[in-house]
Amino acid sequence: MYEPQFSSYRQGLTKVASFITTIDDIYDIYGTMSELELFTDAVERWDIDVVQSLPNYMKICFLALYNTINEMAYGFLRKHEHNIIPNLAKLWADMLKAFLKEAKWSHKEIDPPTFSEYLENAWRSVSGTVILVHTYYLLDGDSTKKTLLQLMTYDKILRWPSIIFRLCNDLATSSEEIARGGTVNSISCYMNDNGVNEEQARQHIKVLIDGAWKKMNQDTIGSNAFMKSFLQSTINLARMAHCIYHRGDSHSSPDPKSKKEVLTLIVEPITD
Repeated sequence: MYEPQFSSYRQGLTKVASFITTIDDIYDIYGTMSELELFTDAVERWDIDVVQSLPNYMKICFLALYNTINEMAYGFLRKHEHNIIPNLAKLWADMLKAFLKEAKWSHKEIDPPTFSEYLENAWRSVSGTVILVHTYYLLDGDSTKKTLLQLMTYDKILRWPSIIFRLCNDLATSSEEIARGGTVNSISCYMNDNGVNEEQARQHIKVLIDGAWKKMNQDTIGSNAFMKSFLQSTINLARMAHCIYHRGDSHSSPDPKSKKEVLTLIVEPITD
């Protein structure tokens, strides 16, 4: 959403994306399992008093998240007289519970998932639902009970772009990482379930992505429950996934070509 009237939306979503990236690193790299369980519980309870139970580096993160999301909800309350703090808190808690399950898989605290078990968790952990529901509120979407229920029960209009986002992300996983066996993703799970090689698994994932695009296009065209700008954002999320991951992981490990694309799009002037 590049139009001038959406500047506040872009600012808000930048904050959301920054929190997602930071917290994802905590769950992937920095946090111990006991710390991750404490942080997940703190976000699920959305209680400022719980912060005392967290290690210092998590206190800073939780307080920043708590204050920022509450501020966004206050802005929506002023305009629409509807308190969305419980909705947003549940969004973040659901995503962090998905993060926590992935951490348990990686640390081998629980049995590795089947492909279907992995995907059911992974379309939530990829953060698409958090991004899109915040998008809806930042675009000043209406707050009817029906619409809010669709959002908070993760309507298919949220699910399909999230699946595309997740599967594109998994395709960016290197062959070396898969061979080491330290990563739980759709490719490794499909290989284990079906006894196929990596290339066959990758081809299957591409077929699933194509199928998800068809479902998303059908649902988007046939939807009259959501405003056009929000529906366009769901499609843009899926497009963004292809852009970021078509040449590896350009989010976590951008290569020179990826950096050049960003400069061309944002910094360098457009010439005739």
